[in-house]
Amino acid sequence: MFEIDIERSFSAAHYLRGYRGNCSTIHGHNWTVRAVVRAKKLDSIGIAVDFKQLKRELDTILAEFDHTDISNHPEFANCNPTSENLAMVIFRRLATRINNEDVAVARIRICESPGSGATYFGE
Repeated sequence: MFEIDIERSFSAAHYLRGYRGNCSTIHGHNWTVRAVVRAKKLDSIGIAVDFKQLKRELDTILAEFDHTDISNHPEFANCNPTSENLAMVIFRRLATRINNEDVAVARIRICESPGSGATYFGE
């Protein structure tokens, strides 16, 4: 089994409904996202997953959130755009784009600031 990972970033604002404190008002973060993918085997030239493809797929997902107020994104109409929920949404979206019989998203780690983040491993 192989693990391949990439890290990307985007900037976006959010606020947390029902939270008592500063995070209840709109504020921004420079988010970092680490995607870890597992592969059962390598292709004929020794690659498990092409980094270029993985970056392209994750960048497509993150483009929806970049420079927006994530709290207003339809994905978060019924839940807060916490790091935990954002990691889960990104995990599920990336999995639908790349998972196959040999490759699967293992986890997504999202940090809203250095040293503060959440990881989603899937169901």
